[in-house]
Amino acid sequence: MADGNISAMQAARDEAYSTPLDQIDVSIGERFRTNTMWPFFERLRHEDPVHYTAESEFGPYWSITRYHDIVAVETNHAVFSSAKGVSIFDQQEDFTLPMFIAMDPPKHDAQRKVVSPIVSPHNLQAMEPIIRERAGKILDELPIGETFDWVDRVSIELTTQMLATLFDFPFEERRKLTYWSDLTVADNETMTEEEVRAELMNCAFYFQNLWNVRKDAPPAGDLISMLAHGESTKDMPLMEFLGNILLLIVGGNDTTRNSITGGLVALNQYPDEFAKVRADRSLIPNMVPEIIRWQTPVAHMRRTALQDFEFGGKQIRAGDKVIMWYVSGNRDETAIENPEAFVIGRERPRQHLSFGFVIHRCVGNRLAEMQLRIVWEEILKRFAAIEIVGEPVRLKSSFLRAYRSMNVRIPARV
Repeated sequence: MADGNISAMQAARDEAYSTPLDQIDVSIGERFRTNTMWPFFERLRHEDPVHYTAESEFGPYWSITRYHDIVAVETNHAVFSSAKGVSIFDQQEDFTLPMFIAMDPPKHDAQRKVVSPIVSPHNLQAMEPIIRERAGKILDELPIGETFDWVDRVSIELTTQMLATLFDFPFEERRKLTYWSDLTVADNETMTEEEVRAELMNCAFYFQNLWNVRKDAPPAGDLISMLAHGESTKDMPLMEFLGNILLLIVGGNDTTRNSITGGLVALNQYPDEFAKVRADRSLIPNMVPEIIRWQTPVAHMRRTALQDFEFGGKQIRAGDKVIMWYVSGNRDETAIENPEAFVIGRERPRQHLSFGFVIHRCVGNRLAEMQLRIVWEEILKRFAAIEIVGEPVRLKSSFLRAYRSMNVRIPARV
């Protein structure tokens, strides 16, 4: 069974199987906050894997819920386009943020190529000792025998430090990156839309100042310099620049951040697996992709049909919104054995959808895996157990499977 409160999950299961099939809406953010969306996806996979929801908060949409169907949509960019956006949320016409992940070839390929050297094998090798030193310092400063927020003290801090390095961002102001990331993806219940836009424009102007300095300097190895000197990115309009900056902030932050927390959730729910990796740390590289699959930090990606197209026995119309539910495909028992369980030592641990496929495969996937590997190597050097205290506080969002906070307690050092 997926993680979460058992009674709440049973109530969700009752609701999922009693709701008329054509009325099921898997985009409801509250279910992701309570982690009770699983039975709804299970029913769609079994009974209607290409499912149409006529009415939702985000308008009508198709749900693709099986692993191999998601791969088929993901790899058919001639029919299913990224150009209308990559999430179920529609951008406002007066505040549109173009970004290369929401583009089709050839522009997508040209812009992606500009930033891909940041995660070259040579760069990753150079980053590893930096990440290890920082992870060690963060872990050494954690209190023993006291309750603290793992998300803030470990997950956010480590990933934000790394993101500041990738951008060559002023290190003492690195929490601005966390703030802008959260504004981009979170359900901002305390701010108006106008206030969110104003804060994101502050982000644009902050980065524009960094850009202006670096475009007049020789090319360097940070993301801003790469964009400023890239042939296909050096003349981006302001909103496209902001869109790509926010893409890199969220992509460089949220996947790793929520997988660091999600991995701890998994190991607490599966103590035998925790014992297995404590006894044999050589299993950590195999554990990392299992964490990413089990957590699925990006719950979905969107495509828009460019033409009428029959898929899975259903007629999808040109202009229809098509949602690929990675969170469901990663629990598809027709593609992955015993997918609900967290299993270290799977034969094919990288068989998951969390990074996407082909041209839209996450550019930073190897960096994310390396950060997770290092942080767990350093954790197991120091702690035999990390206990979760109470339920994690999750984000109310059907786009990211994210954690706002999670209280933990470390009984002792090794």
